[in-house]
Amino acid sequence: MNQKINADLCVIGAGSGGLSVAAGAAQLGRKVVLIEKGKMGGDCLNYGCVPSKTLIAAAARAEAMRNAQPFGIKSVEPDVDFSAVIDRVHSVIAAIAPHDSQERFEGLGVIVIRAAATFTGRRTVKAGASEVTAKHFVIATGSSPFVPPIPGLDAVSYFTNETIFENRSRPRHLLVIGGGPIGIELAQAHCRLGAKVTIVEADTILNRDDPDAVAILRARLIKEGLVLKEKTKVVRAEKTESGVRLHLDTPGVNGGAVEGSDLLVAVGRRANLSGLGLEAAGVTLEGGKLKLDRRLRTTNKRIYAIGDAAGGLQFTHVAGDHASTLVRNILFKMPAKRQDAIAPRVTYSSPEIASIGLLEAAARAQDESVTIARWPFSDNDRARAEGDTDGFVKAIIAKNGRILGATIVGKDAGDHIGMWAFAIANRLKIGAFTRYIAPYPTRGEASKRAGGAFYTPSLFSSRTRRVIKLLSMFD
Repeated sequence: MNQKINADLCVIGAGSGGLSVAAGAAQLGRKVVLIEKGKMGGDCLNYGCVPSKTLIAAAARAEAMRNAQPFGIKSVEPDVDFSAVIDRVHSVIAAIAPHDSQERFEGLGVIVIRAAATFTGRRTVKAGASEVTAKHFVIATGSSPFVPPIPGLDAVSYFTNETIFENRSRPRHLLVIGGGPIGIELAQAHCRLGAKVTIVEADTILNRDDPDAVAILRARLIKEGLVLKEKTKVVRAEKTESGVRLHLDTPGVNGGAVEGSDLLVAVGRRANLSGLGLEAAGVTLEGGKLKLDRRLRTTNKRIYAIGDAAGGLQFTHVAGDHASTLVRNILFKMPAKRQDAIAPRVTYSSPEIASIGLLEAAARAQDESVTIARWPFSDNDRARAEGDTDGFVKAIIAKNGRILGATIVGKDAGDHIGMWAFAIANRLKIGAFTRYIAPYPTRGEASKRAGGAFYTPSLFSSRTRRVIKLLSMFD
């Protein structure tokens, strides 16, 4: 029998963003329906952040064993039990899963429906045997891996980030199509765990990041043994007896082809919008994406979208901020707006690359008078002690001292970019970085040093020396 449910809020998608909205609304006393056709926790818990960072952590320990000699400890080639590594990946997922579980949300008073959702009208959704009518809806359906139309690809076996964590046999030679964050992170992790890895990228790797930062990472990847084929397109994929062969558009060894045992396709992700019945709901698409206003409302003002479904940056922390925006909009009736422009971006490679706001090239294109202040980790005592001095902190600063952006490349860059994100979100000027005391010895000192570097030219100028000389007359 069909079940009819009237609710205050209906959330479609139980990923990080959808769960945050549902939990917030339920705890504020609203009647909430949460619809999920797949796994609770969505991409972040099951296929993205949690498993990939767990794999990266294992790979980092293996690499540390190979490079222990400078610390007076004998370097050894680690004996990697790849299946055990994957077991740990799934154990971490299982440990976090209860927080995202159906049981927890039902305990909060949320009605959870495990089925696909389709709009049947402007205020109604059909999901399994249930018909939900609500005052407001949230599309939080996330995204899925994009599989490019490469001839022959459909005839070969390949992984995406949604399937590679089920693989318990270490690849002999992993081919990776795509040099974006997902491709780079998983490629380096597999290489450190003992696989041979080749990355094929049609542009340059991480082409949306600061080129100076990427150059440092590129050098590290090559040093660790990864093969990078940049500015190279895959024109055809072919199954072989031992795995897969990729035919490339550049001549070279093996006639412009590369062979491997396994293939990972990591060329980006697309929002999950098909099958939702958006036309029946009066929701308009533009260029295949939802048409949204600054408040994350669709063309049907009672239907919102968040996270990957909303387009833009595909990060869990962005989905979380979208959720906060919706709680203020829907429940507190505050005209809150999305603020993706102040969201930090991090690639969890080694070294990590993290950024916030404008990159140097974009800032100079807007205003050639911007100042670039940077500080290398080679001049940081903690980095020296750890034997890991690759990288820098770079700040882009307007003439009036306003911080336009920052990039950090180096160990734990993702942790350190938070200070710059805080400064930009609160419209602090670069002088704020000179007024706090950084603990010694920490990598965090590099951010303070970069802030001070903005004032170095004027502080030690001939004009300042003249002022100091004049002031000395009053001793």
